[in-house]
Parts: sequence; C-alpha cells; structure tokens
Amino acid sequence: MLLTRASEYALLSLALIGEGGEPKDVETLSKQLDISKSFLAKVLQNLAKNGILISYKGAKGGFALNKRFDEISIIEVIKAAEGKNPSVFDCSPSQECCPGDRANSCVIWPFLNRLQNKIDGFLENLTLKDILDN
Repeated sequence: MLLTRASEYALLSLALIGEGGEPKDVETLSKQLDISKSFLAKVLQNLAKNGILISYKGAKGGFALNKRFDEISIIEVIKAAEGKNPSVFDCSPSQECCPGDRANSCVIWPFLNRLQNKIDGFLENLTLKDILDN
C-alpha cells in the first residue's frame, strides 16, 4: 500500500504545525486531529529523526518545522512516516521480491516498475506547499 495512516497523520500534522509560529505539542495536535496521541508521537518523532521537524523539550516544547513548506517533498514525508520507501506493490521497485523463478518470467513487472517510477517522480516533485495551496 502506498500510503497508510502514518503518512496521512504526518501530512495533517505538518500542515497544522506550519500554520503557527510556535512549536505545537503532541497533545494539542492529537486533539485537533482527533487521533491517538501515542501513534502521533511516533509519527512526529520519525519526522524529527529525518530532519523534517525540530523537537523541543520542556513545558513550552513541541514540534516545529525544520524547513519551509516548499522545501518538504511529499516523498520524504512518506519515507519518514512509513519508515520505508513507498511502493505500489511489494515487487514494483525491484524484482528481488518475486519468489523463485517468477522474477525472470513476470510479464507485468515492467509495467509495475514504470508505474512505481512515475509515482516516485511525482512525489519527489510535489511539496507540502503544493498540497496546501490547492
């Protein structure tokens, strides 16, 4: 699956964090988005580990953007949130996932791989600003 709830929550959180000038804490974000605080905390920590957010500790702590909206590609958000590259199918990025001899005889893999490459290119060029401007 290309996108899961982790990606959705990451994108929604980034939009809310970016609209304010101050860091936003997990509790506030989870209430605004009506989602699990513990799951959201993991997603935001992954975004911080990958340099998309900055994490501040303490009473006035929380998360703030580390980049401008136009510098954050959607593919980097998905990779950070999911912990892996997005893929249409498990085998679409590489035939190595195909069991046994099927890798050499799969007639649909070239199509799946081209589709994956087009989606990757689209997501690399699409920024958070592009999404929020529409």
